[in-house]
Amino acid sequence: MKLAGVLVLITLAMPMTGHAQTYPAKSIRLILPFPPSGGTDTLGRGIAQTLSAQIGQQVVADNRPGAGGNLGLELASKAPADGYTMVLSSPLIAIAPMLFAKVNYDAEKELAPVTMLGLARKVIVVHPAVPAKTLKELVALARKQPGKLNFGSGGVGTSNHLTAELLKSVAGVNIVHVPYKGTAQALAALASGEVDMVLGSMAPFVPLVKSGRVRPLAVLAETRSSVLPDLPTAAEAGFPGVTDDTWYGMFVPAATPREIVNRLNQELHRTLANPELVQRLETVGIETRTSTPEALGRFVKSESARFGKVIRDAGIKPM
Repeated sequence: MKLAGVLVLITLAMPMTGHAQTYPAKSIRLILPFPPSGGTDTLGRGIAQTLSAQIGQQVVADNRPGAGGNLGLELASKAPADGYTMVLSSPLIAIAPMLFAKVNYDAEKELAPVTMLGLARKVIVVHPAVPAKTLKELVALARKQPGKLNFGSGGVGTSNHLTAELLKSVAGVNIVHVPYKGTAQALAALASGEVDMVLGSMAPFVPLVKSGRVRPLAVLAETRSSVLPDLPTAAEAGFPGVTDDTWYGMFVPAATPREIVNRLNQELHRTLANPELVQRLETVGIETRTSTPEALGRFVKSESARFGKVIRDAGIKPM
């Protein structure tokens, strides 16, 4: 009877082991919850291209914008948990429940973390007409003329909105929020002088900085960026509490078998160590990072707590 029991266990284990060994047997869908040209798209397409060559199966980057990024996360949460659907998320996955009155998925229960992917340095940039050459000068100007300066964002509750609210809280200033329908529109408004300031991920700012259409004041990170090495950090400018990178992580439907999650984790670690991809991402201000699934899960929870305070302090109501 003991021998029979052992044989049953071996038999039950064989299909699972075989599945893990043959995975992936077809193309993998990588959902990108935001439109083309942003940081999520740049990172996602770079990963898809490199990972495809690595595993011998096509990884298809699928932009599915909508509902402030929630549509893509919802689609991933409802997809078959077979390892053939992944979703790349920004901090949205940590803050969506606090920002939206109705979200059609439960990230904690329906999506499982795979690995951290990278960090995009954020910068504070102003229109050249703003008479401030440093972050300290900008804060002094805002304190002298409360409510006169304004900042653009990609919409209420977006990452660049919350980063600006973090700056306002730390510096104790009143700067007016002007929401747009996306970060691209906010950047266009900044370049034209329609708004005074925008805070956000470095990638889309770099061409505007290099062309002189906007003026960078500080990078919101613990260390300077190799892309703009002369740009001081907010801490160097006297505001150590204003540190806020945009992070990216990979997630799969929650019931995805653990051995497939582990395989994806290993493959993505290899992908993000690819020198060509690393260099390509660094040129747009994205630095690769990896983690265990558990570490990413803990990090998402800590970000929910951190941004929750910013949202409450700013009085942002669910949309």
